[in-house]
Amino acid sequence: MDTYNRYSRSIRGSIFCFLLLFSGFGFTQSLQPGFQTQEYADALAINFGNYDSVVTSEGRIPAYKWHYRSKVTGLDNRWWMWLSTDGKRGIITIRGTVATTSSWLANVYAVMQPAIGDIKINDSVTFHYQLADRPDAAIHTGWLLSLGSMAGDIEKKIREQYAKGVKEYIITGHSQGGGIAYLLRSYIYYRTKQGALPSDIIYKTYCSAAPKPGNLFYAYDYDYINKGGWAFTVVNAADWVPETPISIQQFSDLNPLNPFVTIKSALSQQRYFVRVYANMVYNKLNKSTRKAAKRYRRYLGDKVGKQVKKKLSQLDGINAISTMNYMRAGTPIVLMPDMEYYTRFPDDPTKGAGIWTHHTFEAYYLLLKKDYGTVTQGHSLLVE
Repeated sequence: MDTYNRYSRSIRGSIFCFLLLFSGFGFTQSLQPGFQTQEYADALAINFGNYDSVVTSEGRIPAYKWHYRSKVTGLDNRWWMWLSTDGKRGIITIRGTVATTSSWLANVYAVMQPAIGDIKINDSVTFHYQLADRPDAAIHTGWLLSLGSMAGDIEKKIREQYAKGVKEYIITGHSQGGGIAYLLRSYIYYRTKQGALPSDIIYKTYCSAAPKPGNLFYAYDYDYINKGGWAFTVVNAADWVPETPISIQQFSDLNPLNPFVTIKSALSQQRYFVRVYANMVYNKLNKSTRKAAKRYRRYLGDKVGKQVKKKLSQLDGINAISTMNYMRAGTPIVLMPDMEYYTRFPDDPTKGAGIWTHHTFEAYYLLLKKDYGTVTQGHSLLVE
């Protein structure tokens, strides 16, 4: 009889664990490193406002409920907080581009700022920020302004929910929202190091269809502070948005010991004709990239900046630097289209969603299911 009871309890325990794992009864397992299909699927649906409809159509019980929506701030920016039904996890989602001039200005204001600094957004908000540890790290200006208009409110809500027991967050955004989500994760990391936020909160980041957030040295810092599988960038390989902003690498963007940085002194030791020819080639290569970067800064900095100033009349502290060496950041999760995908989402700007065809919820969700299987509660893939 004792053997039977032990066996019966074991079976019941196994069934209970199975139901918890796959039923979606609001049970939220503690955040773990690695890309998890369900986490991204929920984040993607929440980013597009499709969460309830997706959950209903797939027969899943909601794991999250809407908790807070911010006011519109900055360059038409807004963020939301969702909480798991067990009250232990939050999702912070940043809104992407909307159909307003201000929102688009946030995208095209693509000169870079130092990753540490101060910007006065208006008379009541001066944004003191650190987004990397390296002095040569730099980030996108428009999205930095967007973050600055929301950062104080986000910190406040994190502290409020911490007092209620919420100690883990997924940070996410699609498109422009993904670009800002990069910067938000960096900001929270350094605010935590400064003692402004509790040190026992866990953060995991899913930047969806995100453009490039900053230069190579920012990307290095971002990947380092999220090492071990805590930050992912999910990209449809047919989507053009992650290709932006345009990257221009200059010799000044290189590490100090790179031979191209010291080539002038090395050439001085060569024979005369070798030195003359090599200097000519070097100057042409260097001049072309510097000239291109300068042109981009003029149009995406000076000219766009004047339009931004009309929207944020009290803005002060913009300190654009010379780099335009934009790089992607985060562990890449590439969703790869196949012939069946292109039949449904053709490369034709006159069909479907036009130039946004490969950027939509439907495109990303279909590829997620194709590449990672049926989205079910508990299904996961660990990326080492």
